[in-house]
Amino acid sequence: MSDNQPDGKSSEEPELSVPDDVWERFARDTERDIRASAQKEPSARARMVTERLRAQDARGEQPVGWRTDPARQKATDRAGRRKRLWAVIGVPLAIAVAVVAMKPSLIPGDPFHSARSGDTSDASPLPEETAAPTAAPSAVDPDIPTLARPFAGSPAERYADGAAGIVLPPAKALGPFSKAQLERALRQTKQLLIDTNLDPAVLRGARPEAALKVIDPTQKELLSDLNTALRSPDDKRDPLLMFTRFNPAQVRPAGHVIKTRGRMTFEAGKRDTVVVHADYTFVYPMVRAEKGATEVARTIVRRMLDIELYDPAKYQVTPGKISVSKYDSLFGNSDCEVHDGYFHPQFRSDTATGAAPTGPTVDPYDRSGGAGDVSGDGTCGIATRS
Repeated sequence: MSDNQPDGKSSEEPELSVPDDVWERFARDTERDIRASAQKEPSARARMVTERLRAQDARGEQPVGWRTDPARQKATDRAGRRKRLWAVIGVPLAIAVAVVAMKPSLIPGDPFHSARSGDTSDASPLPEETAAPTAAPSAVDPDIPTLARPFAGSPAERYADGAAGIVLPPAKALGPFSKAQLERALRQTKQLLIDTNLDPAVLRGARPEAALKVIDPTQKELLSDLNTALRSPDDKRDPLLMFTRFNPAQVRPAGHVIKTRGRMTFEAGKRDTVVVHADYTFVYPMVRAEKGATEVARTIVRRMLDIELYDPAKYQVTPGKISVSKYDSLFGNSDCEVHDGYFHPQFRSDTATGAAPTGPTVDPYDRSGGAGDVSGDGTCGIATRS
C-alpha cells in the first residue's frame, strides 16, 4: 500500500485557514497605516507662512513675539498705568475713609448726625457781638483743655483770636467832635486794650510803658496809683485792675493764642463830652513754667473801660492823649489770696489750701451783667467754669 498522497503533498502538513472577519480587519488597518505614512500636500495658508518665514530667515530677521509687539506693549503699559493710578488714589481714599469712620462729622453737613451738640472743636467763630448779651453762654461739653486744644470745653473756643476780637464801631461826628476825632479815640482805646491785655511783654510782667504814655498826664492821681501798684502791689493797690500779668517763673502761655470777646460803643457824655465804652473778655490758657508741662489752666479776665473825650475849648487836656474815666474788672480762676501783682491760675492737679471762698458763684463767661452785679463787695467768689 502506497504512502504517497496526490499532488505530492505530505499528509503531515496542516492546511492554513484565516477567518473572513480577521482578514477584513487586517486589510482595513493596513490601508489606514499606508495613508497616514503617505506625504501630504500643504495647504495654501501653510505654504504662505512657510514662504514668509523662509524670506525672513534669509534676511536675518526674527519673528515678532507677543511680549514685544509694539501694539501689545502699549496696551500692557496702559494697563500698568491704570493699576498704578488706582494704587495712588486708593491709599489716600482709604485714609479718608478711615478718618471719616473715626469722625463722620468731617463730612460736609454731617449726614450721620454724629457730631455732639456741644462739641465746639470744629465750630465756626461767633459773629461779632453788637449788643449786650442777655444771658451766659450755653454750656459746652466739659472737655479737658490740652496743648493742642487749650480752649476745649470752653465758650472761648469760638471767640476771636487776640486783637481781631476788638472790632471798632463806625465813627461819626458827635457833639463838639468830628468823625476823624472819634475815629482816633476809638483806635486809641483799642490800642490801650492791646497794650494792657495782649502785649506779650506785659503779660510776662514787664512795665506797660506804652499804656502809661497814652494816658493824659493831667490824670496825675490815676497815673500815681498805677505806678505805685506796679512798683509795690498789695491788696489795696492792685495792678491787675488795669493790666494782665503772669509770673513767668511760675506759668507760661499754652500756645500763642488769647481769645477775645466783647464790643465797643460810644455816646454823648453829660458834660459836652463823648464817652467810649469798651467791654471785653480775654481768656488766657496757661501751663506751669517747668519744661515739659502739659496741664492747661485758663484764666478769664473781663475789662470794662470808659474813655472820655473832653472838648479842648472847655477843658484842660493834652492833645493826642486819652482820659480814663472808669475801669472795672472781673477775674476767673486766679488765687484771690495772693496780691503780688500777678494772676495765679489754679490747675486741676493743685491741692486745695486755705479757707473756702465765701463770695458769690459766678460764671466768668457771663457778659450779660456789669461788674457790680457779681462782685460789688470785692469778695472772692467761686467760678462755675474756666
